[in-house]
Amino acid sequence: MHRSRISTLLIDVPREDAPATTGFWAGALGVATHSPPGEPQFTVLEDAIPGLVTAVQSVDDAPRYHLDIETDEVAAEVSRLAGLGAVEVASWQGCHTLRAPGGHLLCVIPVHSDPEEFAANARAWPSAPTP
Repeated sequence: MHRSRISTLLIDVPREDAPATTGFWAGALGVATHSPPGEPQFTVLEDAIPGLVTAVQSVDDAPRYHLDIETDEVAAEVSRLAGLGAVEVASWQGCHTLRAPGGHLLCVIPVHSDPEEFAANARAWPSAPTP
């Protein structure tokens, strides 16, 4: 058995548009912002959506939104989602980017939220059968 949950909504924007995008969303939502230490590509929109990390992410690609699913077993969650029709398109530092049917991107990441919050809100999934 493994567990997973949506943990993060990311507003992906080209690097040059990140400051204006951050200013817009912070003003629109009435929230403060900060960048996590060592991760200048992310600007968190503090408490924008209760229970979810919401952030602007600088990317070298087109603007879009994407979700992160955090899990206590990354390989099992990637396999589960692939079985539902997602296709893995990239992997980096323990995170896996998938394209869901319909074309939307999502990332599967190790648990990064508060352990109590994860335990309270994650769904449990049965283990894949062993051949």
